[in-house]
Amino acid sequence: MMWQYTYLLINFFTVIVCFLFSFHPKIKFNKHFKAFFMASALVAVFFIAWDAWFTEIGVWWFNDKYLLGLRFFGLPIEEILFFICIPFSCVFTYFCIDKFFDLNWKPTPERILVIVMMIFFLIVGLIYHDRIYTFVTMLTTVATLFVMHFILKVRWIGKATVIYLILSPGFLGVNGILTGTGLESPIVNYNLSNFIGIRMWTIPVEDAVYGLELILWNLFFFKKFKKLDEQN
Repeated sequence: MMWQYTYLLINFFTVIVCFLFSFHPKIKFNKHFKAFFMASALVAVFFIAWDAWFTEIGVWWFNDKYLLGLRFFGLPIEEILFFICIPFSCVFTYFCIDKFFDLNWKPTPERILVIVMMIFFLIVGLIYHDRIYTFVTMLTTVATLFVMHFILKVRWIGKATVIYLILSPGFLGVNGILTGTGLESPIVNYNLSNFIGIRMWTIPVEDAVYGLELILWNLFFFKKFKKLDEQN
């Protein structure tokens, strides 16, 4: 019976240390909880809709053995919590690193990074246009980078990308368990015909790009809501 708490515990252990350190007097991230939850709720609407669509058409599905059994919009409650817990840990880490270290990029190197990533993801997406997870993930990430850098004039994508790489061991750990590392069977199962098939251990490479897109939008709206809070 304890297996049914597996996904819930993954969410819990992903967020608990960051949550406790949010109250540290040198960090004080708790002062920005409102900004974070407004941002994550807004971003989650899009990603939950995407998740529900892919679940509905069988791109991926969930193993009931590791779930409580509560579902909303066809998704396990644990999957919905994922879109709060993972962004919380990532935004908190970004906040801390940005507070204590200068990882800002100069405009030209950052623009080169953005363009290179856009070209790479676009090529991959077009080559594998018949794999819906690959195609949608790559194309929406290209759109995200274009809108953020060239329209919204975001100037922290380079820094966010570096911090995302710093977080990669955590990403590999959490996503690894979700996709079957160390378990008898995966919590999240993927239809092999819908993605490239290249995995990092048990993790489809598309998950890393999906995660980057998720975190970029969470950071964008967190910064917006945080700024509004500070002005009031």
